[in-house]
Amino acid sequence: MLRRICLIVFITSVLVNCKQDEKLTAKTIIDSTIEVSGGNKVSNSTIEFNFRDIHYTAHRNNGIFELGRTFVKENDTIVDWLTNIGFQRTVNRELIKVADSMVSRYSASVNSVHYFSVLPYGLNDAAVNKNYISEVKIKGETYHKIRITFNEDGGGEDFDDVFLYYVNKENFKVDYLAYSYAEDHGIGLRFREAYNERIIKGIRFVDYNNYKFEGEAKLEDLETLFEANKLKLLSKIELKEVAVN
Repeated sequence: MLRRICLIVFITSVLVNCKQDEKLTAKTIIDSTIEVSGGNKVSNSTIEFNFRDIHYTAHRNNGIFELGRTFVKENDTIVDWLTNIGFQRTVNRELIKVADSMVSRYSASVNSVHYFSVLPYGLNDAAVNKNYISEVKIKGETYHKIRITFNEDGGGEDFDDVFLYYVNKENFKVDYLAYSYAEDHGIGLRFREAYNERIIKGIRFVDYNNYKFEGEAKLEDLETLFEANKLKLLSKIELKEVAVN
């Protein structure tokens, strides 16, 4: 009798776990990682930080955004702003005309830094496509591997970039990400390892070790190459003096 009860309990437990696993889709996983990283606070905030001697400011208010950067070049103070309306640049507080050929380049440059600064916020935008790939292990931890692509409409200048996000199965934090992007001589690949986590007013910020592989590889190979210590540290992505209001 006791054996039968134990068997019933075991089968019930397996069925419950299976049902729970079935509910874990790419969307629900991304929803969870955005929530634990403070994404609901990002959408209504002012965030400032320094990155590579440039000061960045982001004002967000329920879909209305102003993403800025300020830097000095040859004694001129340059301020760029990317908003829902478009892009503008001032030099020494005077609005200047920017050539059409440069607007998209400057806009992408401003947007990319702000985009990475608050990841995974933004992964539920309308132009984002999410697909669950598999569970993988990196450094002994289990991760949900999510593939992210973008629609051309609304996906920005680099809509054809492809990302892989590794979401920790236990705490739903993004500890690693990899991506491919177009470059002059083919496809570039990068793998990032998060470190220096800090929570500022409920929002998670991290820095990254930014790796590359010197040789031929596929995006899906990078996690294995990282485990085998075959990636080369290219740079560090560090946000300094982060402030949230």
